[in-house]
Amino acid sequence: MRDGSSTHPEPTSPETTIPGWRLILSDAGRLWASREKPFSKAALYAGAERTVDADSLEALRAETDRQESFAREAEEQAVREQETREAPASKARETREQAGQVIA
Repeated sequence: MRDGSSTHPEPTSPETTIPGWRLILSDAGRLWASREKPFSKAALYAGAERTVDADSLEALRAETDRQESFAREAEEQAVREQETREAPASKARETREQAGQVIA
């Protein structure tokens, strides 16, 4: 039962929740979702939004899914870039190690 004082959609069920996100219903009836845990720095720098809004629960789910996908892609890209930066150093270290070996 709603008494008008709650800012969270009711009832709380799997159909009205988004795992990892806190749902808020504004006084104007707009739905908002705020991610419970911050995104990684890579995702934030890439522009992932921790708080989003929509007109319907379906649209809000789509937007939170979009933010999660965007964050995942940003994190994967950051890992690839880090590996690319580390590859030349790793190769140089391997070459130095091989140069120190005696070949019989």
